Amino acid sequence: MEKGKNIKVGIGFATGRKSFQKVLRTYIYNWNESGLVENANISLNLFVAYDLNYNKTSVSDYTNIHPELAEQIDSSTFIGSACIKEEIEYLNRENIITAEEAALIFGKGYAAKRNSILYYALKNKIDYLIFLDDDEYPLAVTNTKNSAIWGGQHVLSTHLANIESADITHGNHCGYISPIPHLSFNEKMSENDFRTFIEAISNDIINWDKIISVMNNGGVTYADTGILTSNEAVEVEETKKTKFISGANLCINLKNPKRVYPFYNPPGARGEDTFLSTCLSGRKVLKVPCYTFHDGFSTYNSLLSGVLPTKLKFIEANNEKIIERFYKACIGWVRYKPLLVYITQPEIYEETMKDMHKKLEETLPKICDYFQHPEFMSILGELDKYNKNAKKHFIKFKETQDAWEKIMNHFA
Repeated sequence: MEKGKNIKVGIGFATGRKSFQKVLRTYIYNWNESGLVENANISLNLFVAYDLNYNKTSVSDYTNIHPELAEQIDSSTFIGSACIKEEIEYLNRENIITAEEAALIFGKGYAAKRNSILYYALKNKIDYLIFLDDDEYPLAVTNTKNSAIWGGQHVLSTHLANIESADITHGNHCGYISPIPHLSFNEKMSENDFRTFIEAISNDIINWDKIISVMNNGGVTYADTGILTSNEAVEVEETKKTKFISGANLCINLKNPKRVYPFYNPPGARGEDTFLSTCLSGRKVLKVPCYTFHDGFSTYNSLLSGVLPTKLKFIEANNEKIIERFYKACIGWVRYKPLLVYITQPEIYEETMKDMHKKLEETLPKICDYFQHPEFMSILGELDKYNKNAKKHFIKFKETQDAWEKIMNHFA
């Protein structure tokens, strides 16, 4: 670190896409434009945990940063399976954690990738770590007079202005956040049928009024101009033992490692941000006034080359790719909901699972018929499987935290 740079900022990407270099280039230009690159007090350190199998990529797709861009950041750490294996061997050798405990933290899935970034950031004595996604861009879009109006967002500097007094800050998201396409209800599936289905599998933060409004917008969430013009961060209130955060556009204060929790998701599920949300009772969480544009259907890669569309496409349930994406999101939701309810509402767990099962039995045949996708019926089997294993997953969730605490004590 250069002399005088006394704030060490980590920028973490858990990625598996070939478009990563384009996204990184956009962000580096953004940090330059917001004055962070030239700020003599701030050191910018990149942490990239990459997955070569997700899109059949090679290591150079992540490591081959253009020299002109590389010189604008202070350090780059690339985390592949060999690096993780080395760290696990070190942690075992030093009797910090066992191989079984290491598998909980650094094993498979998205949570493991995030944990590896957290680990390397702490090892490198990073003060604040921001997570960014490789399909989110530092832009906000509003719908003004039926036209898409775009504005740049200083995502990192907004977090840095607020994180010092908080444990976690997270921003807002616009664009294609929801995997639910625009639907026209009919005799095969009514609005009430679909509402029953979504409410059965989704979590408490997904509100039907919000969903229907996004669906009517063709799957697009527009930025709120009130937030765009505000400088105020808002403290996140606790709801059912949870302070909801997002997985990216998310900044974690690492100054006291003992206040940092790991990510966790049940095997084959997502929701690692939601499970972290359930650990934050004693933590200060702020929602900060900045947006990222989520390119959830990989439709707007051209935004990274400066092409700003005046209209955003409706996402209709009229092709296999969109239906498959929605189906996979439903599988992800139903796999993590049993554990979420087990953690946050144990007193009504059995009743909630029975209610979910009943609602899915009623609605899934209609969902299959409407989408002409019989695979949706497997959602019921997934619910039963993850319901049966909820207690086991809860034990793993707690064991992950215990193992992480041992590593934090070692760093402290």
